[in-house]
Amino acid sequence: MGSRGNIRMYFPGELSPGRACVLPPAQAHHALRVLRLKAGDAVTLFNGDGAEYGAVIESIAKNALGVKVGERRDAERESRLEIVLGQALSSGERMDYTVQKAVELGVGAIHPLAANRSVARLDAERAEKRVAHWQSVVIAACEQCGRNRVPPVAPVAALDTWLAQRGARDAVLRLLLSPRAETRLRDLPRPDGAVVLLAGPEGGFTREEEILAQAGGFTPVRLGPRVLRTETAAIAALAAMQALWGDF
Repeated sequence: MGSRGNIRMYFPGELSPGRACVLPPAQAHHALRVLRLKAGDAVTLFNGDGAEYGAVIESIAKNALGVKVGERRDAERESRLEIVLGQALSSGERMDYTVQKAVELGVGAIHPLAANRSVARLDAERAEKRVAHWQSVVIAACEQCGRNRVPPVAPVAALDTWLAQRGARDAVLRLLLSPRAETRLRDLPRPDGAVVLLAGPEGGFTREEEILAQAGGFTPVRLGPRVLRTETAAIAALAAMQALWGDF
């Protein structure tokens, strides 16, 4: 049997010991064309139920890869700090980067938001395609970082609509990243429940948007004296929160 390290793959279906299954085309293509896996190679499968499963490649055909599922291993790697990220849309690879790193840093859900200064403007069809793309970025990040639960990417929503939908059930702490804020993360007490983090687009939130967020219970916080780029701000905040309150 070949040994290629701990190669992890997402399988969107039932997994159980002894089950034979065929990997989806995207995963099969990556395994065959990029990783160059062969029959007999061992892989690890997960489907979002919190566990992972040893598996062995049994058959290879054109764009199809059959595996035999082995033992189930409970491997809970979720952060003890539950965080929802509301991220204003940014353009191109910037949004992909934010989504990818947010997953690596333990975020539990991602809500893409259309803000006034968002460079990216998406109609309904494009928005749906981008959400599907970002969900694939999430899956790839889970494959890489070892998470066995897959954070959902919500449909794109207008910032004001999203703020109006936030309820007391969503979080005990709501944070708005703002370079104009006086409060720092370290000034806040450790939350005893979920956190919602709201991060702006390339040009930041407008004053009106910040006022609207504060009216919705969001506390403005800053990340030091420097203004961070949109693809950096949320990631820096997530890392800081994990260090202060989470599992770092």
